[in-house]
Amino acid sequence: MRVSRKAVRRIASGHPWIFSSDLTDRGDAKAGDAVLVVDTNGKTLGTAHYSDSSQISLRLLSDRAETIDRAFYLRRLAEAEAYRKRVVRGTNAYRLVHGEADRLPGLVIDRYGDFFSMQTLDQGMDRAKPEIAGALQELFSPKGIVERNDAAVRQRENLPLLAGILAGDIPESIGVEMNGLKFRADLIHGQKTGIFLDQRENYLAAARYAHGRALDCFTSSGGFALHMSRHAESVEAVDSSENTLNAARFNRDANGITNVEFREADVFELLAGYSAARRHFDTIVLDPPAFTKSRGNLDRAIRGYKEINRRALEMLSSGGVLITCSCSHHMSEAALLEVVAEASLDTHRTLRVLERRAQSQDHPILLTVPETLYLKCLILEVM
Repeated sequence: MRVSRKAVRRIASGHPWIFSSDLTDRGDAKAGDAVLVVDTNGKTLGTAHYSDSSQISLRLLSDRAETIDRAFYLRRLAEAEAYRKRVVRGTNAYRLVHGEADRLPGLVIDRYGDFFSMQTLDQGMDRAKPEIAGALQELFSPKGIVERNDAAVRQRENLPLLAGILAGDIPESIGVEMNGLKFRADLIHGQKTGIFLDQRENYLAAARYAHGRALDCFTSSGGFALHMSRHAESVEAVDSSENTLNAARFNRDANGITNVEFREADVFELLAGYSAARRHFDTIVLDPPAFTKSRGNLDRAIRGYKEINRRALEMLSSGGVLITCSCSHHMSEAALLEVVAEASLDTHRTLRVLERRAQSQDHPILLTVPETLYLKCLILEVM
């Protein structure tokens, strides 16, 4: 498949995506094919998966001509696991494959003990599902493999949304350990591929600074709340989903934690009410879902981030700690810092930056692929 000079420059910059507008000759490629990519002079640029429906038409798998088969996936999965053995500590649940960051664009694999949850998010990876599942079985001998292909991004690839078992048996929930705490993961119906794994290292950071009365907003399965319970006097954890709160209560009770209470509420309404009532907390966590998945809605997302941070700062005691996060890729760390700075000026609070953090190391970041950095976590202290 022949591409334009613009695409050649993009590849030279270290980015694996080639857009539809930069294809000059598609040849007879079919949806999901692994194709040889060449420049205008016929020089080989690499091997890529081709999509006939997405604006991202090519995703580079290799920088040379290479057969993309089971042996290829075995090599890449083994490399991914070797990296996780170096960086993952204190858990048996972690991300094994993080798409482009593991040179497997369009593929996400999370490990939960002896079980694996897989997402194939483009046409090429979706066609390769049998080879990938087979490679997982050869390398890890798992008890079960699930596909969580209910992610909306698959619609851009004209792929169906579905979730189910690919191999083995999957219990209703799976027990995993994280930083000395027990959690239950529902691989078929749970958040993302079961539970949130990308905040694991940030949970520990939050626990180091937690003190006094703590408020955990958008708690989901209770990750921040349960970790902070070790150091805070009490934790109130809030979410709007009854199902996730039931899972969080189960996790709390399984760990014998007695100083965490869960509340079902709309977080925006709760923060407004607590602020008006002059409630005070010593530690507040803001870990909302992505307020925008596109650049077009960024202004509205910024207003949402500013509102919750302003409300939180109104309630924080002097010496209090704010842990504020954004998992919106289009919300850069610089933009989040600006939003929080504006909220601090509005509330006349002076903030000291204690830490600037990102996703856990098992969700690696490639320097030349900004899309691999999506989670921002700021830890700030009211002076």
